[in-house]
Amino acid sequence: MRISTLQAFNNGVAGIQRNYSNATRTQEQISTGNRILTPADDPVASVRLLQLEQQQNVLSQYNSNLTAAKNSLTQEEVTLNSVNTVLQRVRELAVQAGNGALDPQDRKSIAAELGEREDELLSLMNTRNARGEYLFSGFQGKTPPFVLEGGKYTYKGDEGQRKLQVASSLTIPISDNGKSIFESVTNAGRLNSNIVAKPPESTLSVSAPLVSDETAFASDPAFPSQGIEIQFAADGSSYSIYQLPRTDDGAGNFTDTALPGYSNLSMDDDAGSSDLLVFRGVTLHLDGAAQGGERIQLTAPIEPRNKQGILDTIANLRSSLENPSTGNTGVRDAVAVALTNLDHGMVSVDQARGNIGARLNVIETTQTDNEDVALVNKGVQAELRELDYAEALSRLSMQTVVLEAAQQSYVKIAGLSLFNVMR
Repeated sequence: MRISTLQAFNNGVAGIQRNYSNATRTQEQISTGNRILTPADDPVASVRLLQLEQQQNVLSQYNSNLTAAKNSLTQEEVTLNSVNTVLQRVRELAVQAGNGALDPQDRKSIAAELGEREDELLSLMNTRNARGEYLFSGFQGKTPPFVLEGGKYTYKGDEGQRKLQVASSLTIPISDNGKSIFESVTNAGRLNSNIVAKPPESTLSVSAPLVSDETAFASDPAFPSQGIEIQFAADGSSYSIYQLPRTDDGAGNFTDTALPGYSNLSMDDDAGSSDLLVFRGVTLHLDGAAQGGERIQLTAPIEPRNKQGILDTIANLRSSLENPSTGNTGVRDAVAVALTNLDHGMVSVDQARGNIGARLNVIETTQTDNEDVALVNKGVQAELRELDYAEALSRLSMQTVVLEAAQQSYVKIAGLSLFNVMR
């Protein structure tokens, strides 16, 4: 095979360019510290690096979400701590208001502070976050959750709970709606009392029933769902309790049987002018003297009031204390309901705080897990991408020698001609 002069020149130039390119690539690898400069350098490792970089980006987003979730939950926790502090003070005021030695002016002074605490609590429940959204409005972040309408507090948010994804298979709630914390509070004053048969000579009066023990109220045997009737015996001091509705013989004579264990029991003395009757978690104050045959019914209202908001509980107590016509027994009953409902409200707030604490613990462990995964990710990327400097320097030295040899050979070959060969 004959080789033309042009072909010899081209082969020489191509060899020099190839060797120069190899040396240049090695120098670039050394300067960047990366073994892979283009996917062609190692296709398999390049694909793996792309996957790892995508995972790293996802982890970065998760870390951002974790930070946002932690900030949101921390603000909510601080707010609920403040709410709890206010409720503790309100409870102290309610206990003070129950002192029978107070005169109306003293009660008005307590009511004045209750009003201030009520406003403070409303402000806390309408707290905004750093983005200007209301903490306790659910998904309705631009809507104030609690407003006063017609003397009653109304919840304007929804029951949504905002969430953020903080790991590949973990989504964590970052908020709680105000209805679940502040409105869905068990109402101890959800029953009505009514004297259905009262002789003219009777001086008996009864308080509103108070569900003072929720466990006893709901346990078997539970308080009858349709209510009970208390019927006094001829002596006016002992009584029997019947489950409603009662049965009669058509002539007005009842034929039903008293509930077991509650027939002909004497009322417990409440160390005062009133007697205290306790039945399956329900407490009832009896004032005055009952007459034989007199009957009292304890029933649930037609429109259930099983729940009552914390703000309405405070407002109701304040209203009772401000009203000059409210006597000692009225204040006693209002305080009893308020104290029980405040305790229920504080339990609800504490439950929310506990849930927040649990979520913050999850966030902390998830952040640690993400950091560990990110560290492993970076280690694998380093193994795939980073350069072995000793090997690269040795290779560069060899490539430089080859390049110099190719250049010298090209110079010698370029100097040859047919005349030199024939000489």
